[in-house]
Amino acid sequence: MALQSFFRDSPPLVLEQQHFQALLDALRARGYRLIGPTVQDDAVVYDDVESVDDFPTGWMDTQSGGTYRLESGGGETLFGYTASPQSWKRYLHPPVLELWKALRTNGTYRVASADPPPRLAFIGVRPCELHAIAIQDKVFLHSEFVDPHYQARRDNVFIVAVNCGQAGGTCFCVSMNTGPKAAAGFDLALTEVVDGDLHYFLVEVGSERGADVMRDLPHRPAGEGEIEAADAILTNTAASMGRELDTNGLKELLYRSYESPRWDEVAARCLTCGNCTQVCPTCFCTTIEDVTDLTGSEATRVRKWDSCFTMDFSYIHGGSIRYSAKSRYRQWMTHKLATWVDQFGSFGCVGCGRCITWCPVGIDITEEAQAIRDGSGAAK
Repeated sequence: MALQSFFRDSPPLVLEQQHFQALLDALRARGYRLIGPTVQDDAVVYDDVESVDDFPTGWMDTQSGGTYRLESGGGETLFGYTASPQSWKRYLHPPVLELWKALRTNGTYRVASADPPPRLAFIGVRPCELHAIAIQDKVFLHSEFVDPHYQARRDNVFIVAVNCGQAGGTCFCVSMNTGPKAAAGFDLALTEVVDGDLHYFLVEVGSERGADVMRDLPHRPAGEGEIEAADAILTNTAASMGRELDTNGLKELLYRSYESPRWDEVAARCLTCGNCTQVCPTCFCTTIEDVTDLTGSEATRVRKWDSCFTMDFSYIHGGSIRYSAKSRYRQWMTHKLATWVDQFGSFGCVGCGRCITWCPVGIDITEEAQAIRDGSGAAK
């Protein structure tokens, strides 16, 4: 799954837009189920795709605090949108997962075998989302305990990354050093270039699997002008971020700001709905439910996404240890930008901006961090 150094010096290739379908066909021929961006319910969501006609051609989104709007106007671009409401987490770390099922027959029990996960090809993974997947890899694969369910899915994924041609209104990936260009973790990485009658993808190969797929596709080496055009797009994207987060000394700042009055101010607005944790591509908290049927012949253990914003999440004997909105928001933000660094060696935020867009009251994590930095109660 790691980027092989052999490919770092491989020259970029050009895949013409009319051959994009051939990429999908080549992946399907290798037994992959294709997951890519589609338009559903006035939003771009990741779902099964069969052909290029399923992609959100010409669609663009406008995002701000608590606001998401999809509109046509992107010309012929396939990837003119920014961050989808969903993340790829739902396919690697599903919202509801049956861990095991026990069946009783004639007085004996047997555990039913789970079906193996499908081979998935992710089409259109943004650079920030590559970093989010790498963060979850740390949690589920590279810690003391390996999650076999995550591992089975992760081992079967082919990743086609797409570099960002524009920044969203709530994006701040440059601040987190996670975009707008993919650096690692992909099999193929595309930069979409539309210039007049020209429409092509600059392709970088990131693995032997990616190289194998490209051998089946019509392509040619990229010219210097084509490489420069792709670089110009990424430079413009990096210069037009919708948000900015100053990460210098941020962990230490949050540690000494536990009693900042800013937590009371944000708690007065926070609905503790948990939207931010559900759309976040790195949050991994879960709960376990055991269920039996009425006859007592079947028992199932299910793992479901949970959120640190629920009262039950921190419940111990005697009650919840985070009973207030203030304590729950403080826990979430401090974990993302401080304690996560101590746990896993990186921030738990990749700058995708989803938590800002999908907060019903538009709470902005970058704004809250800056308010604390500006001196609203932090110890000096």
